[in-house]
Amino acid sequence: MPLQRRIPKRGFSNARFRRELQIVNLETIAALKIKKVDPVILKEQGVIKHTDVPVKVLGDGELSSAVEVAAHKFSRAAREKVEKSGGKVVVLPRRVVTG
Repeated sequence: MPLQRRIPKRGFSNARFRRELQIVNLETIAALKIKKVDPVILKEQGVIKHTDVPVKVLGDGELSSAVEVAAHKFSRAAREKVEKSGGKVVVLPRRVVTG
């Protein structure tokens, strides 16, 4: 039997340190046709599943009107597109869960 099959398989797993994010695109926000968007509103609309998991906004799509978007993270393209449409970007603080 080859050596690589005889040696126990152990190693590093990054699963404990993984950061989980919920992804929302600008086209989804534009389809809502709401002037102010935050994680609670996204949860009510069925866009995201949890309000306690951080939300990241990506720049896929275009905004036709000014929208105030509140999220935990933004891509550079999303930030530029929101500000270019006359909207406002609000970065929410990330909650640290202890326990």
